[in-house]
Amino acid sequence: MWNSVWHLLLSICGWAVFAYMIFVLCFYFMMFIISAFQLRKQYQLNDEEPYEDLLAVSYTTPLSILVPAYNESVGIIGSVRSLLGIEYPEYEVIVVNDGSSDDTLEKLIEEFSLVKMNRVVRKQVETKEVKAVYRSKLYDYLYVVDKQNGGKSDALNAGINLSNYPYFCSIDGDSVLERDAFLKVMKPIIDSDGEVIASGGSIRIANGCKIENGAVVSIGLDTQPLVVMQIIEYLRAFLMGRIGLSRHNLLLIVSGAFGVFSKRWVIEAGGYSHTVGEDMELVVRLHRLIKQKKTNNQIVYIPDPVCWTEAPDEIKYLRRQRNRWHRGLFDSLWKHKEMLFNPRYGSIGMISMPYFVFIELIGPVMEMLGYLFIVISLVVGGIYVEFAYLLFLLMVVYGSLYSMAAVLLEEWSLRKYPRVSDIAKLFVFSLTESFWYRPLTVIWRCHGLLDVIRNKKGWGDMQRKGVSQ
Repeated sequence: MWNSVWHLLLSICGWAVFAYMIFVLCFYFMMFIISAFQLRKQYQLNDEEPYEDLLAVSYTTPLSILVPAYNESVGIIGSVRSLLGIEYPEYEVIVVNDGSSDDTLEKLIEEFSLVKMNRVVRKQVETKEVKAVYRSKLYDYLYVVDKQNGGKSDALNAGINLSNYPYFCSIDGDSVLERDAFLKVMKPIIDSDGEVIASGGSIRIANGCKIENGAVVSIGLDTQPLVVMQIIEYLRAFLMGRIGLSRHNLLLIVSGAFGVFSKRWVIEAGGYSHTVGEDMELVVRLHRLIKQKKTNNQIVYIPDPVCWTEAPDEIKYLRRQRNRWHRGLFDSLWKHKEMLFNPRYGSIGMISMPYFVFIELIGPVMEMLGYLFIVISLVVGGIYVEFAYLLFLLMVVYGSLYSMAAVLLEEWSLRKYPRVSDIAKLFVFSLTESFWYRPLTVIWRCHGLLDVIRNKKGWGDMQRKGVSQ
């Protein structure tokens, strides 16, 4: 009897994972087709002239650039330098030192000749106490806020309170922007006359690139397989995921490392919330506000503007990052669970929320069940072995082949990696993803869900080596 029950459970598990994988494969194939057509459409246009025109016109929207920094001593100077030399008519840079325990503030004061200023800060959103506001004697548009530690969300809210301009951009303290990135990411906002209230660009891995004085001099690949796999993962997430979602205003994530927002809308939504997934939670809240106000405002993703950021090159730090990301995903979806399958929220409630719940959030659990089924089937033998081979083949297609497709889209459109050897290396590593890297990320993300059950909070320590020097 128990043997029959065991075989029945194993069969149900196998068919459930199989049906799930077929559904996900079909969904991602549709996303690939949408992304490919969208990229081809965009890159048939001559983008260079419109961006150059924005430098000369008087109606270009001024921008506040917010840089939250906590113990970013190693890379903060290079990041700020990259922002001081960007191509954009009118902007200010606001670095928020969120109670760093290292010499982040001291380095900023020395490097940019900062002096304290008497500045009344209007509290449009609540934050921890601001100790002092500094202004550079070398660059009158560079400000530094020194405040009590309150986390990244609190630091961004403090920057919003100090900012002077109607749009702000959040940039991580270890990131470097391409010089024309803001022209490109702001273009849909300017062209739409305010209908677009948030715009995000692409995030790429800076490890392996040559960076001098806050600018990317040459683009290359890191030698470590763990970093190369993250490059492929980012290509897949941005070029295949976000393009497809953005095409129909279904985007629920604008990366906290590089995103532009309307200050008025963010303040009305209540600012950043104190959660490990503050960037996604804000975007979901903005979508909710759009639906409640019954407006046609949009949140878009633009693939061309690129922000280069440091990626973890050790397993323990990468594990913490993926664990935190999955906890943040759960927090954002749980806070807005009433939107799921709620027609009141239109396509966000009926398509986007279900996608993030059933594919992004639950996906690792289903993949883990698939790995367990394959292992058990090989041990049990019999009729399950062939089914296990079929399931593994599906997982390889889902993992490796779609990652190869993302590399193909990169070569077809942006072409940030100029060397043929780099593209070949990305292709080869894509083939290996399902055999080692993807199982690791599945384990880490499932562990993130366990930490949600255990009510674990916080970011966890991350190591910075300073690629943005």
